[in-house]
Amino acid sequence: MDLAEIQKQAKQAVSEIVEASGIKAGQFFVVGCSSSEVLGEAIGTNTSTDVAEALYQGINEVLAGKGIFLAAQCCEHLNRALVVSREAMEKYDLEQVNAIPQPNHAGGAFATVAYQKMPNAVLVEDIAARGEAGIDIGGTLIGMHLHPVVVPLRISLDKIGEARIICARRRPKYVGGQRAIYDQALM
Repeated sequence: MDLAEIQKQAKQAVSEIVEASGIKAGQFFVVGCSSSEVLGEAIGTNTSTDVAEALYQGINEVLAGKGIFLAAQCCEHLNRALVVSREAMEKYDLEQVNAIPQPNHAGGAFATVAYQKMPNAVLVEDIAARGEAGIDIGGTLIGMHLHPVVVPLRISLDKIGEARIICARRRPKYVGGQRAIYDQALM
């Protein structure tokens, strides 16, 4: 697997999502990732920290440059807890939990790399559905962390490596029924 290509694909995908979603500095971008799926294997069967690091580098380059908070989702063995920066945890008054993600046991490769590389990383149980946008790399189910209403987002890529990706953003809820007039910029 070409790690430089994986990093490039991750950077491109996240750049397109950031552009299309309108996410702003200080908001959460959720990433769920199966490095096994990126390698063409079933989720949880071929964990790779090398792949996770390439993904992290591409994703972080985009988000950090725009001041957007990364929320790196752990696997189901840590109940899909999230690695975030201490700054984000404090800004949103989130509660820290005590676990350290591990690539082959509980957490997954991407969350492990995020925990190691992110400045002042902490683990939180959830972000109270505050994700403004996100990417699910390989079917990891990030929807629980996104702010309702979640809207699927199509970008130019449909895979990173061999993993299918599903991209999403949020939009404000519609209220008012058929008499309402909606702000097209928020749709």
